[in-house]
Amino acid sequence: MRQIIVFAIVLTLAAPVSAQKVGERTTPPEVLLAELGLGVSDAELARAVAAADAHPLGSKENPVRVGGPDGERSYISRLRCADGQRPAIGTRNSHGTGAFGTIVDIYPLDCGAAAPGKAELVMDMYHAEHDETRAAAGFTLSPR
Repeated sequence: MRQIIVFAIVLTLAAPVSAQKVGERTTPPEVLLAELGLGVSDAELARAVAAADAHPLGSKENPVRVGGPDGERSYISRLRCADGQRPAIGTRNSHGTGAFGTIVDIYPLDCGAAAPGKAELVMDMYHAEHDETRAAAGFTLSPR
């Protein structure tokens, strides 16, 4: 419950309508999280990334780091199954707190008969400064 309340506060602070155009953000989410005493410092993030790399990319222990919902959509649009096709995307759900101290999202993906078949992709959208160039476990990533 605390995570939902904190998330609502972060969203409110991230885009006050009176000071911004719709869809425009002036403060990156990771800065807001740090100001609220949430998330992790740069040094803690570096340690968390090193520890996360021991796990498959796209797992709860090593979520794909992207910047916001647009980053999630952009990354997923570039994922390819073993047959070169895009996976079918299921409904996104919150998946609790991830390896980097922020709320993560989980996307069910389905490649049908192609590898990796059905998979779950965990993403952390609170990393506006990071552009993930690696493919999640079992997938390839198309160029931009």
